[in-house]
Amino acid sequence: MFYIIIVLFVLGYAAIALEHNLSVDKAAIALVTGSLIWVCVAFGCDTIYPALPSFQEYLQTNPDASAIEFVTQHELLRHLGEISELLFYLLGSMTIVEIIDSHGGFVMLSKVIKTHNKVKLLWILSFLTFFVSAALDNLTATILMITLMWKLIGGKNTRWFFASMIVIAANAGGAWSPIGDVTTLMLWIGGQVSALNIIVHLSVPSLISMSLPFVLVSLSLKSEALLPS
Repeated sequence: MFYIIIVLFVLGYAAIALEHNLSVDKAAIALVTGSLIWVCVAFGCDTIYPALPSFQEYLQTNPDASAIEFVTQHELLRHLGEISELLFYLLGSMTIVEIIDSHGGFVMLSKVIKTHNKVKLLWILSFLTFFVSAALDNLTATILMITLMWKLIGGKNTRWFFASMIVIAANAGGAWSPIGDVTTLMLWIGGQVSALNIIVHLSVPSLISMSLPFVLVSLSLKSEALLPS
């Protein structure tokens, strides 16, 4: 059963990568693949879980528990909870974006940013993303800045390029703030790091990690005008 799970995982990932060729939405593929894998885990739990340390720890508090009970009452609920956290987080992020958009926030920013030069706009968006990501979080900042970028830039390939650079800037910006990333937020809440130490020690390395790829990309970019959005 373990090998069947591996095969299903590989086939599911391949189908997601070939989404356009198969003309099947990747979300549907992921849901079907995940469901099939959990079915296989349920049927093969007696051979998969007994040797796992997590199951042995569960038996210490629930000595009469079976492997299938561990799967349904512990593992499945834990994973569904983590997925639900992400979904609710995305709903909140998209709500913020829609509120800003409905009040003309992106229109105002797009009027302020008047340059149509690729290199200049790339740096403007990167620094905006870097600091917005530190104030909010990298995922929300990415959604916000890509929404803004969509109103400034036309052309599918150019949008993809700018979106990928925004993701780099958002991840770099989120690393030097205690609220800029889920990982740093968890460390801060757990008392393992302090806000001041994170900012002092990671702000410069984060700025460098963002700037280096942007400098390399800027050198390869032509200073041509962007397509209108």
